[in-house]
Amino acid sequence: MAKGDILLICFPFTDLTGSKLRPAVIPAETSIDITVCFITTQLQWQDSTDIRLDPTPFNGLKKQSLIRTSKIATIDKALAKGLLGKLTSVEIGEINKNLKAIFQLL
Repeated sequence: MAKGDILLICFPFTDLTGSKLRPAVIPAETSIDITVCFITTQLQWQDSTDIRLDPTPFNGLKKQSLIRTSKIATIDKALAKGLLGKLTSVEIGEINKNLKAIFQLL
């Protein structure tokens, strides 16, 4: 697993009442954990820090989607269910830029 990988994971709800199996992208990893941003097909919810993705054979997505860079969780690597695909270097650069804005690092 590496930065920019798109995985299937059980992503927790923000109120911690449950979780949902969904694609997520890795913006950071350690030897034990991965930090992930969830991916949704609910395009009407787009925020200024979301990144729109079109489906490609490289990213493995089936529908146009949004990376919700403001929806972040750190989980054990063992919770990843499988690799769907990868982001391009341009898309990884967009994630980096958006995370800097979210965490006010600009």
